[in-house]
Amino acid sequence: MSNRRNFIKKLGALGLLLGTSKLDLNAQTKHTKPARVHQPVVLSTWRFGIEANNEAWKILSRNGTALDAVEQGVKLVEADPNERSVGYGGRPDRDGKVTLDACIMDHQANIGSVAGLEYIKHPISVARKVMEETPHVMLVGNGAFQFALEKGFKKENLLTAISEKEWKEWLKDTNYQMPINIENHDTIGMIALDANGNLSGACTTSGMAYKMHGRVGDSPIIGAGLYVDNEIGAATATGHGEEVIRIAGSHLVVELMRQGYSPENACKEAVQRIIKLTKSRKKELENIQVGFIAINKQGEYGSYCIHPGFNFAVYDQTGNQLIDGKSITK
Repeated sequence: MSNRRNFIKKLGALGLLLGTSKLDLNAQTKHTKPARVHQPVVLSTWRFGIEANNEAWKILSRNGTALDAVEQGVKLVEADPNERSVGYGGRPDRDGKVTLDACIMDHQANIGSVAGLEYIKHPISVARKVMEETPHVMLVGNGAFQFALEKGFKKENLLTAISEKEWKEWLKDTNYQMPINIENHDTIGMIALDANGNLSGACTTSGMAYKMHGRVGDSPIIGAGLYVDNEIGAATATGHGEEVIRIAGSHLVVELMRQGYSPENACKEAVQRIIKLTKSRKKELENIQVGFIAINKQGEYGSYCIHPGFNFAVYDQTGNQLIDGKSITK
C-alpha cells in the first residue's frame, strides 16, 4: 500500500512538472520577440535618381514593399520628357522609333521583362504585368505591345519634338558617335530594401541613342542589367549594355557579395572584369562607360564605374543624397 501511495505521488509530481512546462512554453510563445524591423534604403542611378528616390521613399517610409517602391520610383523618370535616355522623350533608334526596355525582380525571384516596346510610356509596369499575369518572363516587340494594350495600357507617341529634331540632325551625318554618358543614353536602375528586410529592383531605359532598330542592351535582361537575391543582396547596372551582358554583370556583383565582398568591392571587381575583356580593344575602352550599384541584406551599399562622371542617389534614414561613384580610371 505504501509503495502504491508513493507511486501516485510521483505521478502527481510528474503531472505538475509537465503542466508547469506547458505553461512556461505558452508564456514563451506569447512573448516571442517580434520580427526585426529593418531600416529601408533605396539606391538609383544618375542624378535623376534623386527625384525617383523621393517617389520610392513615399512607399518605403509607410512600410510599403520594395517592389512597389522601385516600380513607382522609376515610373517618375519614364514619364519625364526632359530625361532623354528613359521612356517618354527618349532618343529614338536610327529609324526614328522610340523603343523601350525594362525589367523588374522581387524578393521571391519573380521576374518580368519587356524589350523593344513601342508606344507605351511605362514599360516597367508592363514588365510587372508580365511577371504577375503570364507564365513567361519576357515579351518583346509587337508581342509586348499587344499584351500591354490587352492589359489596359494606352498607346502614345513617345517621340517628342526635340528628340525628333535631334534625330533628323543626326541623319545628316550618321557617322557621328555620341559619347557613352547620361547625355547620350542611360538607364535608371533602382534597388531597394524595405522594412521587412526584402529586396527588389527595377531597370528601365530607351537604350542607346540611334541604335540599330531591334538592338537590345542589358537593361531588360535579368542577371545583366538587374539581379536580386533576397538572401544576399541586389545590383543594377548602367552604361554600355553590350559590355554588361558580356559578364552577366549584376549577377556577378551579387555572387561576389555572396563570397563576402562588400557591395563596393563587388562592383569594383565587376568593372575590372569588363576592363580585362576589353584590353584588346583599348581604343574602344576609352569610349565605354559602365557603372554598377549594389546593396546587401544588411543595407550596406556601394558603387563603382570605369570612368569618372557616374553618380548615384541614395535615400535612407539620413535623407536623400547624390554620390559620385568611384572609378577605375582617374
